[in-house]
Amino acid sequence: MSVNIDSCVVTPGSDDYVDEAWQLKEEINEREGVLKQRHDFFSDAYRRSTVHCYVREGELIGFAAVRRDGYILFLAVSPKLRGEGIGKQLVARVAEDHDTITCHARTSNENALQFYEHLGFEIKRRIDDYYEDGGDAYYLKLGSDVGITDKISELMRR
Repeated sequence: MSVNIDSCVVTPGSDDYVDEAWQLKEEINEREGVLKQRHDFFSDAYRRSTVHCYVREGELIGFAAVRRDGYILFLAVSPKLRGEGIGKQLVARVAEDHDTITCHARTSNENALQFYEHLGFEIKRRIDDYYEDGGDAYYLKLGSDVGITDKISELMRR
């Protein structure tokens, strides 16, 4: 029997799911050494964002926190549910509201880089010492110059 996944949008200024999102981010950080933000930074950025959430049986299983300009601050999917299309659906949801989507990913985060490349994101530049711990990042973009609407439609058909 399949279990339904509910979606919701947390508007800027709201604390809805902030604690659950922090816990999911920390689980990923402990397992993979990524998403290393401090609690204050994370919660402040979360509250300033529009956050698309996926919830299954009352548990937050994925979220994308997005600025008004389409920049994804945080994208997280429960490690036990990776490969089920949740991340792709979150990005597709963000694309419904923005002509261009951008984000940063650690140069050492092969999983994230493969995920974004699969979706059609392009690496625009490398930024040395981008992260607080000295880690390097790539700035990635999916947008008007690559036909985001067509890309997302194609993506969802895969």
